Amino acid sequence: MVKAYSEISIPELPLYKKGKVREVYEIEDKLLIVASDRISAFDYVLPSLIPDKGKILTQLSKFWFDFTSLVCPNHLLTDEIDEFPPVLLKYKEILEKRSMLVHKTEVIPVECVVRGYLSGSGWKDYKATGKICGVKVPSGLREADRLDEIIFTPATKATEGHDQNISFKEMQKLVEPELANKVKKVSLELFQKASFHALSKGIIIADTKFEFGLLKDELILIDEIFTPDSSRFWPLASYSPGQSPPSLDKQFVRNYLESTDWDKESPPPSLPQSIIEQTSQRYLEIYSLLTGKNEL
Repeated sequence: MVKAYSEISIPELPLYKKGKVREVYEIEDKLLIVASDRISAFDYVLPSLIPDKGKILTQLSKFWFDFTSLVCPNHLLTDEIDEFPPVLLKYKEILEKRSMLVHKTEVIPVECVVRGYLSGSGWKDYKATGKICGVKVPSGLREADRLDEIIFTPATKATEGHDQNISFKEMQKLVEPELANKVKKVSLELFQKASFHALSKGIIIADTKFEFGLLKDELILIDEIFTPDSSRFWPLASYSPGQSPPSLDKQFVRNYLESTDWDKESPPPSLPQSIIEQTSQRYLEIYSLLTGKNEL
């Protein structure tokens, strides 16, 4: 039976940050990022765990970091435990496949969202305003329609609660304009390169989000990239605009929670075992389809 981890504690290292899914530890000028099996939805960490989820997020990010390295350098140094500082060797069984040693960067305080299809919060915004996060798009679009051009819709990163959508002009006030332009350009290029690969594997990437940092003034891709936590993945074979497509990502969990009477303002309910198993299967399936590997 696969053991699921709710928390990865390493007392020998200072805790740099704890996110909804990851523990980040500080090692001099580097960071150790460890992905747990926690899952979040609607800004809450759920009480249920998804076995091997942290390994899938880490290994899929590693695949994409390598695949996109010519578009933008990234923060990954190594995910080989034997190359980690010796103090971590005793945690090898826990850290294996779910951890990365990375450069520490000066984080750019913007969530970089790229959308190729009309879905999720973009669809809700479009129905209400006729725009997607302030970006003009044609009228008469249906849910899940492909956009004529992929669009960049930044958001401010919230430490608690929802990230707030902002316009690109507002982003240029938060981030120096020349850097903002580069971040936008690179985000669109990353999305395009990954989308071509995914389509060759029978998968549509509907939207995704990136985070960037600066390392000695160089733009660096950080955090995770094109995972089922940060992206919407739709099987091409079952894609049909006009409805919410079946997905191989976290949307499956969101859809289940929407079907319950949970008010999203109180502690979230546990997931039934069947939903946990189906979520785990979806995450493993998208990993296998995109990487060509049948096991972690």
